[in-house]
Amino acid sequence: MDIKDFIAGSFVNQSTGYKSFVPEPINHGFTWGDPSINILLEKATLQLGALNSFSQFVPDIGLFIRMHVIKEATISSRIEGTQTKIEEAIVKKTELNPEKRNDWQEVNNYIKAMNHAIERMDYLPLSSRLLKESHKILLDNVRGEHKLPGEFRSSQNWIGGASISDAVFVPPPYHAVDALMGDLENFIHSEEVAVPHLIKIAIAHYQFETIHPFLDGNGRIGRLLITLYLISNKIIEKPILYLSDFFEKHKGLYYDNLTTVRTRNDLTQWIKFFLEAINQTSEIAAKSLKQIMELRHDCQGNRIIKLGKKVPNAKKLLDHLFIQPVLNARDVAGLLNISQVSAYKIITDFITVGILKETKGFKRNRYFVFKEYLDIFYQ
Repeated sequence: MDIKDFIAGSFVNQSTGYKSFVPEPINHGFTWGDPSINILLEKATLQLGALNSFSQFVPDIGLFIRMHVIKEATISSRIEGTQTKIEEAIVKKTELNPEKRNDWQEVNNYIKAMNHAIERMDYLPLSSRLLKESHKILLDNVRGEHKLPGEFRSSQNWIGGASISDAVFVPPPYHAVDALMGDLENFIHSEEVAVPHLIKIAIAHYQFETIHPFLDGNGRIGRLLITLYLISNKIIEKPILYLSDFFEKHKGLYYDNLTTVRTRNDLTQWIKFFLEAINQTSEIAAKSLKQIMELRHDCQGNRIIKLGKKVPNAKKLLDHLFIQPVLNARDVAGLLNISQVSAYKIITDFITVGILKETKGFKRNRYFVFKEYLDIFYQ
């Protein structure tokens, strides 16, 4: 099918007086005559390939991935209304003021859900089952915990509006979800559908968000689907690419382009937007990796070297800061097996050489942050 002939679906009258959108199946081939898609596809593929290659040579890439996952969880949850910052997501829940703990829980559930899904792909294909497992973790003991965690919905949902009668968008009725998700899963895995991977996941993400198979958490699971697809098809070797930051910064365009597919059958514009998201996000991720390597080299070679006999402990603390860039004196004392008085002394040294800064906003204890490192993830 030529993309210009794509029919997204139809709005169907339901018995209770509203119209729901029922998408057409997508498990078939797609072609296009628009050369701008090819140009964007080439750019996105090259940028993503360069990022993937670069990541293979970065020492301790796991440190970057951990922080990248935390950033993704924070931003993806922010799109859904939470207010947790990256530095708040890192510390213990009990260190936050009570009014911030629910948001903290949602962000950390997303981190657990992502890590679970990535680990499970060693044993389980990208599937409805895997997404359901992740969804169950996502909604554990948070808002939405009573909205069928780990199960597709058994009632109608809607997006925007105070009720279904004034909703911005009403997804298909619940009884259509299983068949539509089965078609989506077949599309993802079909070897007969000769569509480049980046365009395939662009279409799959659109379709997932249109089906909206869960009562809650669809946005986060839908964005996670993108990274899982890229990993499962070995487009990237490690979970180094997440699009939530781009989607959050261009939130209006993101929703407008999804809506335009449904209302005008314009799949072309959505694909262009998605490919640009891949292109820009890959470029930023590669830049961040380079900045982290440069920062680490600077801290090791130019800063902690000034601390004389404290260098061994300073190096151990610095390595830890790339894993845990927010900590207090008790954390440092435990890490280095020193007294809390000595911990404060080495923290002061790190403040003097420009590595640590004291940060505010926590319930108790004085916390210190490796701000230069965190700032890289706020770009």
